[in-house]
Amino acid sequence: MIKQRQFIDLNCDLGEGVGNERELMPLISSCNLACGGHAGDSETINSVIALATKYNVEVGAHPSFPDRENFGRTAIKISFDELKNSLLKQIDLVKESCHRFNIKLHHIKFHGALYNLSASNEDYAQFITRLIEEYYPEIPIYVPFNSAIGNLANGRVKMIYEGFADRNYEKDGSLVSRSKNYAVLTDLNRIFEHVFGMVNSNEIKTISDTILNVNIDTICVHGDTPKAVQILKDLNHNLLNSGIEIKAVK
Repeated sequence: MIKQRQFIDLNCDLGEGVGNERELMPLISSCNLACGGHAGDSETINSVIALATKYNVEVGAHPSFPDRENFGRTAIKISFDELKNSLLKQIDLVKESCHRFNIKLHHIKFHGALYNLSASNEDYAQFITRLIEEYYPEIPIYVPFNSAIGNLANGRVKMIYEGFADRNYEKDGSLVSRSKNYAVLTDLNRIFEHVFGMVNSNEIKTISDTILNVNIDTICVHGDTPKAVQILKDLNHNLLNSGIEIKAVK
């Protein structure tokens, strides 16, 4: 019998131009700040960190391919050296802002196409792992469970395993492509069922009706998902009523 978890972290991608941070922040325990690659700048980072400190929400960097045109959701042709230089600038932008607010950078979560490539492509998984090993060995990264980077980086960098409340899954554990109309979940009952399966049973039901066995530490609701605020309010209510506390991973 699987022992029910006593807490789960709820995270959200913020500073991406949606403007709903004030509504979202009281409902989450960690956040991922866009830092100039796909969205965001120093001003938005500072304003979101100010809110995060008010609500005791842990702050992470959310770097991506330097590609605002496609919101970081398309793999672009760029050398690993160029990509490394861009990612270091992005992450350090958040890290330096955290220092000004007298808090520590809690985690790093790569965004969009870069997140997906590190999950499926060993070259990108190796690149990300080496980047973290060399420059940020003390900072955990959010990664999908049983992914290329999750397996390759095991024992080399600190990892926090992430699931997605508002996204459907393929049977191989990847997220359903956003090009498909059933990629994003918006029905509140379906979302809670989806999340409760991850938290209570260590399982994800895929669009093929197969079951993925997982071990999830943090669950993301995208800030730009329709009804994101309503989704998080519903998750907070139902998780707390199920005896599951909302708390960041320390």
